[in-house]
Amino acid sequence: MIEKKCLDCQAEIQGRRDKKFCNDLCRNNYNNKMNSDASAYVKSVSRILKKNRRILIELNPTGKSNVKKAKMLSNGFNFNYFTNIYKTKTGNTYYFCYEKGYLMLNEDFCALVNRQNYVD
Repeated sequence: MIEKKCLDCQAEIQGRRDKKFCNDLCRNNYNNKMNSDASAYVKSVSRILKKNRRILIELNPTGKSNVKKAKMLSNGFNFNYFTNIYKTKTGNTYYFCYEKGYLMLNEDFCALVNRQNYVD
């Protein structure tokens, strides 16, 4: 008979032939180790997106405003992260962090907007 070892703690496994872990704690530990790198990356990106959204809310209290790009950067806005892009028929590109967005007007200014219901 072949001796099976727990994938987490390497203890000998008793019971069913297809059993991989000696108990639930080892199963949880093993799966947490396997998912920790991916989970850390997702948490990091999510944190950046939430911060970007918060900054857009703070800088756009009326629902539509123009703001200097430097002001957004000084508040910690990261232009590399957004949830989606909307291109208009006229060729303008809006970048959104969830329902809060911006349009680059030129090198120095952005138009801040709230997502409209007709934008898919």
